[in-house]
Amino acid sequence: MNELSTKSSLSDSEQWLVELMQTLNFGRIEALHVRAGTPVVNPAPQVIQKLKIGGENGPRPERAHDDFLLKRQTIEMLEALRKLGDGKVLAIEVKHGLPFSLEIELPGAKAGSSAGGRRG
Repeated sequence: MNELSTKSSLSDSEQWLVELMQTLNFGRIEALHVRAGTPVVNPAPQVIQKLKIGGENGPRPERAHDDFLLKRQTIEMLEALRKLGDGKVLAIEVKHGLPFSLEIELPGAKAGSSAGGRRG
């Protein structure tokens, strides 16, 4: 696993996700597929923008930069995706262009299943 410290240290799809969050600024990214620990660009996730009335709704100024140091929140999100491996992120809540929370679908954790087999 390479060191996550700058935008240029990321894979193309990780950079795409960081740029998407910076463009979104506030909102959610839903149904993001992850393969081998990296975001999948196609199929594209659903993007829901939250507009702040009387507030700044444009992209983050960092979006215009080719490289910059990653914030702790972004590093933690990317580490969570790498740990997930193959799976699906149900939602990433984005605030100020940064990931605020993740909802991850855990593989094999289906509703109604029990580890000890069938109960009666």
